[in-house]
Amino acid sequence: MIAPLGPRPSATDVLGDHRVVPVVVLDDPRKADALGAALVEGGLPVAEATFRTPEAAAVLRRLAARHDLVVGAGTVLTARQVDEALDAGARFVVSPGLSAVVVRRCQEANVPVIPGISTPSEIMQALDLGLDTVKFFPAEANGGLPTIKALAAAFPQVRFMPTGGITVESAPAYLAHPSVAAVGGSWMVAADLLAAGRWDEVAARCAATSALSAPRREGAPA
Repeated sequence: MIAPLGPRPSATDVLGDHRVVPVVVLDDPRKADALGAALVEGGLPVAEATFRTPEAAAVLRRLAARHDLVVGAGTVLTARQVDEALDAGARFVVSPGLSAVVVRRCQEANVPVIPGISTPSEIMQALDLGLDTVKFFPAEANGGLPTIKALAAAFPQVRFMPTGGITVESAPAYLAHPSVAAVGGSWMVAADLLAAGRWDEVAARCAATSALSAPRREGAPA
């Protein structure tokens, strides 16, 4: 484990103005360099490398070796995976659900963690753990933006990163809501593009998406 150093950074500190986070599922570390180059070329230098394949840690390590990318680990389910992600260079951790064990391990290591929630009770548990940024997942299946608006009304101090079913067409409406810190999506890193090595198309989709990554609106909660 990495020892905590200084104040704990927040998720929004690490993400900065990167308001669209590509969610990457890649099973071949040899393709990570080309993927990283395409993300940077397309003006979207951020990635959530998911722990959904046996080679996830190796993919994350290759991406994190690039100093022009902000790289985090996604689909983190256990404390052991937190350790693997941090050893590989992850700067933030994302989980599909809310695990106190995962959250506390990230807090011990001084790394931002964004756990998945879909209910008010889970948000309250996240607040009890000292968090103010959560992943709303799966977003579209759980009512999408109307549900976020309802949750934000009850929890104005919480920031959301909706992920799951979001497209380039629906992302702008999410990002316009002041409680949405960022959205996660895979349309620019679709599995068929990665499998075929269509890095030019990845870069083009990132370029089309990067306009959505404008700085947060003035007056949005920090």
